[in-house]
Amino acid sequence: MADLNPTVLYFPEQVLILISCAFSFLGSLLIICTYIIWPDLRSTPRKLLVFLSVADFLSASSYAYGVWSDFKTDSLDCVVQGAISTFSNTCSFFWTVAIAIYLYIFIVKSNRRLADSWVLCFHVISWGMPLGITVAALALGRIGYDASEVSVGWCWVKIKAADHVLWILLTGKIWEFLAYLILPILYLLIKKHIHTAHAALSEYRPILGNSRNQSQMLSSMADRKLTFIPIIFIALRIWSTVRFLLMLADSPARQNPVLVTLHGVGNTFQGAANCIMFVLLTQPIRSRLCALLCFCCWPRNTAGDGARTRPTPLKTGQGVETTTLAQDTTITTLRGCAEDC
Repeated sequence: MADLNPTVLYFPEQVLILISCAFSFLGSLLIICTYIIWPDLRSTPRKLLVFLSVADFLSASSYAYGVWSDFKTDSLDCVVQGAISTFSNTCSFFWTVAIAIYLYIFIVKSNRRLADSWVLCFHVISWGMPLGITVAALALGRIGYDASEVSVGWCWVKIKAADHVLWILLTGKIWEFLAYLILPILYLLIKKHIHTAHAALSEYRPILGNSRNQSQMLSSMADRKLTFIPIIFIALRIWSTVRFLLMLADSPARQNPVLVTLHGVGNTFQGAANCIMFVLLTQPIRSRLCALLCFCCWPRNTAGDGARTRPTPLKTGQGVETTTLAQDTTITTLRGCAEDC
């Protein structure tokens, strides 16, 4: 089937997908750089986000090479690219779920120590399992040219292998399906907890005064982000799932150019989406980036000693994570959720 009628990748599709790869590459790099530049942003949730960004960075790079090459055979670079994208893409699934689990334990269970104790386990699972799966697939000769049946130009599982469906599941799809199930459940539970905490906080209006307005703002920010995280993940990944199901049904609709383009952009845009959510739409980090750009681009101040105006540091409590807990734990939880993740 795949040998006789491989999916054709047209030039406009290649351009769109390569642009998506570039955005994801730069977005992942920006997340990593903000973590390195500003030490006070190095909270555990953002550290987990950096690990996710490393996986997305590798995915975007390998996918871009595959789309640019548009492989036609099981060449050496096809196998290498397929192995890197298999490993990094599977890592991305695991780290996405790991962040959700961490936030659930930290916010809903109100147990930061327990949440932090899971980080080592996250590393073992999120790097170890994808590595083991990828090595096994390579050792058994299952990575290679797939005629873009469930990819878009890049190499993945050899379409000629008799058990290629099994390896498509093991090297990505089964973890994607689990993420579809786990992410909405965990984020709905977190949202419910935040709403409950906000309702309890509202009972103390005469005592809290202005802090009530602050809690409302933070609750609203957290609610929006927690709503969009699973929605964006599913919206980006669903197209590859649709093509996989169409492949199982042997439907020619899997080669529809629009569906192929959506698949290519969705699989490669995750790093850019994370950057938009957790950098550009996170006010404290966005403010720092703007200040840094102004510091780099504006001319020196002619008045005074000629020194440039430096970015104003964030006030205590505006960072991703403050060094001490606020007295009101509910507001602190909302702040951490709204500003960090």
